[in-house]
Amino acid sequence: MRSGVGPRHARRPAPTVLRGIYLPRSMDAGDFAMTTYGIPLLVLSTTNSASLTGLAFALEWVPRLGAFVVAGAMVDRHGTTRVLRLASAMRAAVVVAAAGALPQLDRGLPTMVTVMLLAVLTGVLTEFSYIAAETAGGVASRQAGTRAHRVQSVLLGIDQVGTLVGPAVAGLLLERTGAAGMLATIAVFSLLACVFAPRQCTAQQPKAPEPVLAGLRIGWTTLRSAPALGWLVCGLTLSNLAIGLLQAATPVMVVRQFDHSSADVGLIWSVAAVASLLAVAVCRRAIDRWGLWPVGALCAALAGSACLAVSLTHTYTAYLVLIAVLMAGEGGMTVVLRTLRSHLIPQSVFGATLSLTILLLLVPFPLAGVLVATVPPALLGYAMTGCAVVQALGLCLAFVRLRTLPDLRVRLA
Repeated sequence: MRSGVGPRHARRPAPTVLRGIYLPRSMDAGDFAMTTYGIPLLVLSTTNSASLTGLAFALEWVPRLGAFVVAGAMVDRHGTTRVLRLASAMRAAVVVAAAGALPQLDRGLPTMVTVMLLAVLTGVLTEFSYIAAETAGGVASRQAGTRAHRVQSVLLGIDQVGTLVGPAVAGLLLERTGAAGMLATIAVFSLLACVFAPRQCTAQQPKAPEPVLAGLRIGWTTLRSAPALGWLVCGLTLSNLAIGLLQAATPVMVVRQFDHSSADVGLIWSVAAVASLLAVAVCRRAIDRWGLWPVGALCAALAGSACLAVSLTHTYTAYLVLIAVLMAGEGGMTVVLRTLRSHLIPQSVFGATLSLTILLLLVPFPLAGVLVATVPPALLGYAMTGCAVVQALGLCLAFVRLRTLPDLRVRLA
């Protein structure tokens, strides 16, 4: 029997993982994708402003950064069940309130304030639920032992299915039914996540409240003790500046420059999710055969090359295809990151360390929103090229350094 897996888990592994991990993660992933990609589209459709769309993207992500630190401490103290249920229920209440208020408001300042506030609140609550679901997935990975990357592949596949369905559904609902239909669907997914919240991973004993900075120090100490994880997080952080810029700029690029609809914006990310799902499936088997470093390095080269190319394209079709290739490479690197993270972070500080790593990975996203808000649409291509160069250099440095770390080769060879 694997260490850390009790007899009851051994007798009923499939129902436990399905009910306790995969179902709530599926509901939360759908909400995550719809809010992340749908709210900027909602802002663009209600304000018709590229600058406000970029600002909404920044406002959606800035509060998430602070939420991660608090959310990790809350999960470590109170467990995944309570945090996931409360965050999901509050998110449902927020979007229902917004769906009821928007039709009653005149276009202009009241509508702008409402959609901006919606971006802030859904961003915060989504990250609380995400940390809870991700912590439950980390526990399941540790219980899987040497097959941890398979559990992480399933979890990443769930996220990518959410990304496949979420943007397309959000774009179609926004185009066909308006804001009310899209927000009502987000509320339904939130309530389902609340219902299916995992009945495990609760805190073993009550913990005294700790300052937020103490959680950051714990996470930083843990990250420094695992240089392989630290270098990978560093490379992916630089990569995420390019990814974030593409996410923030895509509504403007597709609607304004390529003259396509909001549904076509969702289609781009849905196709990208299909490519990422295929990459995850291939990487899972490739890691079994060749290990994490070769697979991760190949995916990094693929992502860097595609990002450089997408910054130079001028047609919708080429834009769609290259983003799909880019996200396929990102999907493979995410499998590597999650597997390494589940092996190297101790369970007692998993929430705090997970929060810090995700905080570092998400710092570029609000910066990308600010770029879109301040750079004229005609110059966005140049900004994308600069970020693509930073991504390529960062990933190259990270994987060259990872190749020299003995602990990475010993653990994952």
